[in-house]
Amino acid sequence: MASKVKRQPRRRSAAAGAALNGDQPGLGQAERHNAIVQLIMSQGTVRTEELAERFGVSMMTIHRDLDTLEARGLLRKSRGVATAVATSLVEASTAYRMTQNVPEKRALARAAFEFVEPGQAIIMDDSTTGLFLAELLPQRQPMSVITNFQMVLNALSGKPGVTLISLGGQYYQWCDAYMGNLTINAMRGLRADVLFMSTSAITDDVCFHQAHDTVLVKRAMFDSAKRRILYVDHTKFRRRALHALVALSEFDVVIVDDKTDPEDLRRLERTGVTVAVAQTNQEEEAG
Repeated sequence: MASKVKRQPRRRSAAAGAALNGDQPGLGQAERHNAIVQLIMSQGTVRTEELAERFGVSMMTIHRDLDTLEARGLLRKSRGVATAVATSLVEASTAYRMTQNVPEKRALARAAFEFVEPGQAIIMDDSTTGLFLAELLPQRQPMSVITNFQMVLNALSGKPGVTLISLGGQYYQWCDAYMGNLTINAMRGLRADVLFMSTSAITDDVCFHQAHDTVLVKRAMFDSAKRRILYVDHTKFRRRALHALVALSEFDVVIVDDKTDPEDLRRLERTGVTVAVAQTNQEEEAG
């Protein structure tokens, strides 16, 4: 009589176990890249070891993935972590910044648009708030727009009555903008009616930014404009960055959103800063 063979319980592979935990091993490279970006943008910061475990790949593979995504400007990689959010030393990628505080940025852009007049030469930096302003600018044509931000150039390309002046220079994919000596020298050779600018952080009522190259370009823009307008959402008053740029008191107008701390508003007004408060569209915010 044939003896019965006792079946051993099937062991789950590490990949299978990871899948049960909501991880995603076995993805193709393109799918894995998309999943990595989505994860980092949702969590802000993720350790590289966690990414390797979650996606069932080696540390060498995850480092190659992160290098590729960083080169595309989709995230930042440093010291064992991948991040989408800004720190005092690292600015967030344009892709991530485009997803943040959108109703507030639209409100800031609408308020800034009230300072635009036909026939002006306008400088725009690489702030994502400027993209929402760019949507409105053709309503005030004719005008000239000077910028180092590729996304603004793309948004206004071909718009009737809008003359575009690209500052050129070395292209930085993480911010989709041009910087360096060529950019600065081009800016210094121009004069404009108004500058619309943002910043990464405000500390002691001074604009700060993480990247020194960005500070140099923004300062050249500031010096080339007759009128200077800053637009910042309320979160900038709670952030820190390394390099000082310019004091708020040097701007003709500082536009903030209606979520800005009243104490910040009172302090700015006491120091003589001209403040405009942009009203957020509640329907946009709810959406």
